[in-house]
Amino acid sequence: MKELLQEIHGCKLCEPYLEHKARPVLAAAPTSRVAIIGQAPGSVVHKSGIPWDDKSGDRLRQWLGVTKDQFYDTRFFALIPMGFCYPGKGKTGDLAPRAECAPKWHNTLFEEMKDLKLVILIGSYAQNKYLAHNRKKTLTETVRSFQEYLPKYIVLPHPSPRNNIWIKKNEWFEKELVPFLQQEIKELSN
Repeated sequence: MKELLQEIHGCKLCEPYLEHKARPVLAAAPTSRVAIIGQAPGSVVHKSGIPWDDKSGDRLRQWLGVTKDQFYDTRFFALIPMGFCYPGKGKTGDLAPRAECAPKWHNTLFEEMKDLKLVILIGSYAQNKYLAHNRKKTLTETVRSFQEYLPKYIVLPHPSPRNNIWIKKNEWFEKELVPFLQQEIKELSN
C-alpha cells in the first residue's frame, strides 16, 4: 500500500486539464475499515494537502460522531475522493471531479484494504459510480432510501455549507440517518 500511495501522490494524469498543479489528496491504509468516497478536494484542501480539512470536513466529522484524531486515523478511515486533485472553480462552485482518477486508482486501492467493512458514498458523483442503476432519480431519493444500500454502502449528501438549505428541507436526514450512521461507526470501531 505504501508504494501505491506514493504512486498516486505522484500522479500527474489530469494535470494538463487543471488550472493548478496536480496535488492528489487522499489517505488510506491496508487496515482501513471504513472508506469515505467524496467528490474532490476544494481549494482549502488543495492548499493544505489534508483530506476534508475544511468546513465540509467539520460537518462530516459531526455527522460521523468522531473527533479529528479519529477521523484521520487511517487504521479506521480511508479518505478517497472521486477526483484526487482540485478541479478548479466553475461558475457556480468547484468544477466536477476529473474523470480519470476513479477508474485509474479506486479498484487497486480497494484491493489493498482487506479489512474494509463499509463504504460511505458522499454526493452524486460517488453514488452514480458505485450505485449505478440502483440509485434513485434524485440524490434526495437515494439518500432517503439509504437502508436499501446496506450493509455495503451508506449514502450521504455532500456536507458542504452550500447544502444548508437541503439539510433544513430534509429534517429526516439529521433525525434518522445521522444517528444511524453514528451507531454504525461506533459499532465498527469496536
